[in-house]
Amino acid sequence: MSFTSIPILDLSLAKDPATKPEFLKELRHALMEVGFLYLKNVGISDETFQRVIEEGVAFFDIPEEEKLKIEMKNAPSFLGYSRLAAEITAGAIDHREQIDLSTEHPPAPEGAPIYYNLLGPNQWPSPEVLPRFREVFTDYMKRMGEISIYFTSLIAEAIELPSDAFNKYFDADQQHKLKIVKYPDVGQLGEQGKSRQGVGTHKDSMLSSYLLQASHHRGLQVQNMRGEWIDCPPIRGTLVVAIGQGLEALTQGVCVSTTHRVLSPAAGEGPRFSIPFFQGVRLDADFDELETVGVGKVPEHVREERRRVAEKNGGRIDDVEFTFRKGGVATTLGEATFRNRVKSHPDVAERWYPEILESVREEQARLAEKKTVTVTGVGGELESSVAPPAVQAH
Repeated sequence: MSFTSIPILDLSLAKDPATKPEFLKELRHALMEVGFLYLKNVGISDETFQRVIEEGVAFFDIPEEEKLKIEMKNAPSFLGYSRLAAEITAGAIDHREQIDLSTEHPPAPEGAPIYYNLLGPNQWPSPEVLPRFREVFTDYMKRMGEISIYFTSLIAEAIELPSDAFNKYFDADQQHKLKIVKYPDVGQLGEQGKSRQGVGTHKDSMLSSYLLQASHHRGLQVQNMRGEWIDCPPIRGTLVVAIGQGLEALTQGVCVSTTHRVLSPAAGEGPRFSIPFFQGVRLDADFDELETVGVGKVPEHVREERRRVAEKNGGRIDDVEFTFRKGGVATTLGEATFRNRVKSHPDVAERWYPEILESVREEQARLAEKKTVTVTGVGGELESSVAPPAVQAH
């Protein structure tokens, strides 16, 4: 039977040789059968998490003019503040307000590939309105970068690859990204809130993401193999880990990237807050190398175990739904990531990259005519649907 809840794993068990085998067994189950998991005891104190939440929520209370000083469209890096309803997922508007941050990098040098503009410096709110904000989130992103790299080594071990199998896809000063997101309740949204789309149906890109649910609200839902939506409610002291399409592709489909969405809170519940951290990958990684060499071949008995999981749940193994692959317009992960940002934030692209935006829109129009895929629905009948996009949300 397909999963009906999200497993909870204790990361501290991986650091004890006596309990690590059981942890890797539980992790393998989560990777193959769910694609999502809660992670507790990650090595960050409750006090640190609380500071991150307090500073994140406080951002949305600063004056509007302070937010607009660091609006995303003011810089070519796709970092900064986005107004309510400024981002698009699955062709529809997401009803959320947010700020995008990343681990700090200098502006791209002259003559660098255009996707190096993603590595630009952050647009921070003024210390006059949020004096601790920059310090708190710089520290948090550094800690989460270290945790994400370590956890990826455990993923490799769980599917019987060398622990350093993914290391070649990380730069020494790897960029990681983070969002701070506010989802108003549908009463606050008025007519716009009828769809309840906080974030539309999608799968994450790249390798893995780590969500700190910063308020008591439900809203995050994960779709199991039978097409049912499973709640992923907040659990204090945990991060929610989502497997991305990049990890699914690199592991030959063994690690599952699962479709999910966010519903806006019901009227009267107040806004939902979330702080997702997105593990970065080396932007210069080439698709030909990714798909022909990658992290090496996952052992056949492990791949066979994944096939049996799909059969047991009445599904079937499809080609990996990975939007970053050779044969498309992009030849590197960086270029593909850049084009995805253009697609999600057309207001930024209109200002800085109008020719690329036009190219992306032409590509979207072509794909819309042939992107319908056949999937196995509830009960085994065949249904037609559009493959979920790869985005960065929660």
